[in-house]
Amino acid sequence: MSSLTNVIDFPVRHDDDGQLEHDIVLELATADDLASGMGRVAERIRRSAGATSVQWCAIGDDGALEAVAAAGSARGRRRNLPVGPAGVLVLHGGRLDPHIESAVMSLTPIVRRRTAEERLARTTVELARRNEALEDFAALVAHELKTPLQAALVADDPSSPVEDALDLVDALLEAAQTEAGERTFTSVKECLDHAVEDVRAEVEVAADLATTVPLPPGPLRVILRNLLSNAVSAGARHVQVTAMRSSRSWRLLVDDDGVGLADVERYAAGSGLGLSLSRRIAARFGAVLELTPRPVSGTRATLEFAEGPQ
Repeated sequence: MSSLTNVIDFPVRHDDDGQLEHDIVLELATADDLASGMGRVAERIRRSAGATSVQWCAIGDDGALEAVAAAGSARGRRRNLPVGPAGVLVLHGGRLDPHIESAVMSLTPIVRRRTAEERLARTTVELARRNEALEDFAALVAHELKTPLQAALVADDPSSPVEDALDLVDALLEAAQTEAGERTFTSVKECLDHAVEDVRAEVEVAADLATTVPLPPGPLRVILRNLLSNAVSAGARHVQVTAMRSSRSWRLLVDDDGVGLADVERYAAGSGLGLSLSRRIAARFGAVLELTPRPVSGTRATLEFAEGPQ
């Protein structure tokens, strides 16, 4: 249930039918959204009715009423005033004249239109998000399957690389479809082990992984795989992976001893497809992926998650 917004009391005003209807229609029609508009309507009705409180209860997704906004403090006799698809206005105290009921009924078509508009807007945003996830998945598949499929083409027994490719498709699909909602904490070590198996390169990987990070397993595996692949392409022989937790953030560091960012032919410096997609996946979960040169040689990749609700 959303928190209630309390509005200070105003003296009772006696309005004629036409003025009240005009005022509440204007409040609802010009509000930024339905919730704020109905909050203003509740206060306008409270003043006109002389009620101690008017509360707007909206109909939730499960069909139950949920209190969204309130004006005043609830005291006195309770009356329910239906507002079509927007739920009900609950009045405490005061008087409920016919002209108030008539004015509230005039809100029904506006409520219906604004409800439809906001539902359409939410649907549009969701479709855009899903399309972006599908685009990410298609690009990831094209990028990540090149190596195992090439291995399958030249192998005497292609079953093993094909199995690797199918396993990778599952990981990529999980990364693309995972919703960015409540944080999921994942063991870095387990995902790192999978990523090392995916890369199958002659590189020594050491790890200091005493903590978890707030990222689902699929996306984390894809990001680690790309960072390891990038280090290998830069000629790294050693990679150190460290997970750190502070009071304000989680950090995952991947240090390599490759040629470094200066050699753009061998190190993508953030412009390669794998790194670009890894950054988009990280951003979907509130993280930032950055590359910086190490003082002596090589590159440090930092995946950082800001502190937030758990």
